[in-house]
Amino acid sequence: MKTPTRKVVAVCISEKKGTQKSDVGIRRLIEHFGLEGDAHAGKWHRQVSLLARESADTMRKKGLTIRDGDFGENIVTEGIELKSLPIGTVLKIGEGITIRVTQIGKLCHDRCAIYYTAGDCIMPREGIFGEILTGGTIQTGDEIEILEQGAEIKTET
Repeated sequence: MKTPTRKVVAVCISEKKGTQKSDVGIRRLIEHFGLEGDAHAGKWHRQVSLLARESADTMRKKGLTIRDGDFGENIVTEGIELKSLPIGTVLKIGEGITIRVTQIGKLCHDRCAIYYTAGDCIMPREGIFGEILTGGTIQTGDEIEILEQGAEIKTET
């Protein structure tokens, strides 16, 4: 049986914190910083956020009309159960981008518009966060490979 393709289906940014993100399709990931032009990028442990399309689909089944980025996620994936990845897992995306998982879910201090519309928000439970170990250009369609936890990362010199 063939393994389903794990891939990026959206790349989203917002210029201000606390707002929904917009799908830009392609963007540069800056090593140890985050997505170029995104308000949440910075030198901390949550440089980028990821959410599985399958997780968002559960909200769509509840009747919500949502777009990629509406939960504040930077990277929307398909074919991978992000919430089950252990902290420390390294993802390889496209031609050499590597991201280490640093946090699963998050505490929401304020209820977002999605929560008030649907009575629920999935980002606190199913979104993951990571730090950029190796930067590069990420775009819709890039394949994702799960490297073993603690895998050695080889970078070009």
